[in-house]
Amino acid sequence: MKPLEGITVIELARVLACPFAGMILAELGARVIKVEQPVCGDETRGYEPFVGQDELVRDQLDEDALAAALGHERSAYFYAFNRSKESITVNLRSADGQEVVRKLVSSADVVLENFPVGTLKRYGLDWPSLKEVNSRLIYVSCTGFGQTGPYAKRKGYDTVFQAMSGIMSLTGEKDGGPVKPGIPVSDLSSGLWIALGIVSMLQGRGHDGAGSYLDFSMLDGQISLLALAAARYFALDEVPERLGTEHPGRVPSASFRCADGGFVHITGADQHWHPLCELLGLNDLAQDPRLQVNSGRVLHRDEVMAALSEATGRMTRDELCAACDAAGVPAGPLKTLDEVVVDPHLNARGVFSEFEHPEGGRFPAIRLPFQFNGLENPAPSRPPLLGEHTESVLSGLGYSPQRIEALRTDGAI
Repeated sequence: MKPLEGITVIELARVLACPFAGMILAELGARVIKVEQPVCGDETRGYEPFVGQDELVRDQLDEDALAAALGHERSAYFYAFNRSKESITVNLRSADGQEVVRKLVSSADVVLENFPVGTLKRYGLDWPSLKEVNSRLIYVSCTGFGQTGPYAKRKGYDTVFQAMSGIMSLTGEKDGGPVKPGIPVSDLSSGLWIALGIVSMLQGRGHDGAGSYLDFSMLDGQISLLALAAARYFALDEVPERLGTEHPGRVPSASFRCADGGFVHITGADQHWHPLCELLGLNDLAQDPRLQVNSGRVLHRDEVMAALSEATGRMTRDELCAACDAAGVPAGPLKTLDEVVVDPHLNARGVFSEFEHPEGGRFPAIRLPFQFNGLENPAPSRPPLLGEHTESVLSGLGYSPQRIEALRTDGAI
């Protein structure tokens, strides 16, 4: 048995943050029915990279042309955040389409939506309307800036929230400009917050059976990630500066370039200082009374980092990692993605899986990072074809084949 078996989620959402949350819930056992726009579906079905695009001449086709050539079913972007769901197509602007959603919601547990503020109210599909249909309903609205406040109607994407939250200002080299992280931190962390919020609301509903509403702001979600940086500001009135891979309050904690051009990230506490100096041949630093505790090393950061960088630069990445492991110094190699996917530890733990897609073929997948004991572990299954489950879902709601065909003819589904 999976943890969320018996829970039904209606996903009125697209792109990344909410679909990621929906995928987490689906692979934890919930039935997630993704409601997509007829014909085109979630716009990420047209996002690169596409399975098979290397077979086409890239410099002759832009993204729209690639999407048209490959159809709606080969976007690896869509695959990454929509596994294990069902897909139905419904025109939310249609009165009949709106009625389909209300019937879905009447027996569902959760509605997850990320439309601009006020959009679903116009369709009678907002929280006040749908809680009249289902008093046990849990309803999550995810927007960039929340339902209230001066920014509520502003538009935004992942990198906008990184910029406005301060995350981007903290990221980058010491003497360089701000940079964004290499993954969509705002979208992914928002998906995690949303999934956590839904699980919490499901637990809370058990007390009295009443549903509840969550107004989730992606900007709020990023602010919550600033805990350590904010702690320095609150305690020291210090606006943290960019330090590259270095830590503002711990030395050493940084990535060091090795003789072969690779990097090793080393982070140590006071008990690791002497072993680190010994393996690097830095006996003078090991005995320096100024450097015996972390606060002294932070105070003399430039001197310490210069000595460590010179010493680590005499060893290869693998030599330095092996020496740190042998001495009990926390360290790890900086790996590129192609190295990560063949890592023997990750593969021994089953981190990577795959699914078979009817159009994309066999495709790798990263499993959810849960190893349960007493519950069934989540496993990825393929993402749905656009509208693949429309007829079966509507039949389950009591629609006859003739009515389904009429809805299709009228453009409601």
